Amino acid sequence: MRSKLILVLALVMGLITTMLFFNYMKQFDEAKAVNETTVEVVVAKSKISENVQITSAMLEMKSVPKDAVHSQTLKSVGEAAGKIAKSDIETGEMVLSSRLADQQKEDIFVSRKVQEGYRAVSVGADFVRSVSNLIEPEDFVDVIFTEVVKVSGEEDKIETEIILDRVRVLAVGRYMVESTEDEDEHEEYSSVTLELTDKETIKLVNASERGYIHLAMHSRVNRTSEKDSE
Repeated sequence: MRSKLILVLALVMGLITTMLFFNYMKQFDEAKAVNETTVEVVVAKSKISENVQITSAMLEMKSVPKDAVHSQTLKSVGEAAGKIAKSDIETGEMVLSSRLADQQKEDIFVSRKVQEGYRAVSVGADFVRSVSNLIEPEDFVDVIFTEVVKVSGEEDKIETEIILDRVRVLAVGRYMVESTEDEDEHEEYSSVTLELTDKETIKLVNASERGYIHLAMHSRVNRTSEKDSE
């Protein structure tokens, strides 16, 4: 009788041990399954340099372990295309939303508004010479130069000419976007920043040292037809 009891206890202990071992190994299997779960994320196909506007061709989708994905990682190429890289993104690196900036917001910075091959140059402008402070960013203006020429034995002559034709306005004072209709008053400014080539820059600076500079604003309504006729 005692031997039967011992046998039963041994069988029960064996079953308990087997169940405990099975549950223990199951935990490893579940952990392994979690680690093997992957998700599709956006990565850089090649290095993307800072301040570069991102295109779809620069990106690709890649499967990575779910637990290795940052909360800001983008899950579709469309979320990144058209944005500006705020810092270098290396080849194969996951693209984070915090590393990108919207083009419209980036245009607020003059250094990113200037087109390649051009320079941003500021010129002094009082209330009259700036068309009563009505010039706005993205307007086009002519730069008019007036100089007092001294002639020996004669009365001084005033000579005026357009030295720069139809140049783009990047900013007025510290404002780099045009005023909205909701603003009741336009704050006065004392400088206008223009987008010029190297030669135009030298010409403007030289003229401003010799005489007076005025700005004449072009109509935005006719801008398209003017461009087409050039």
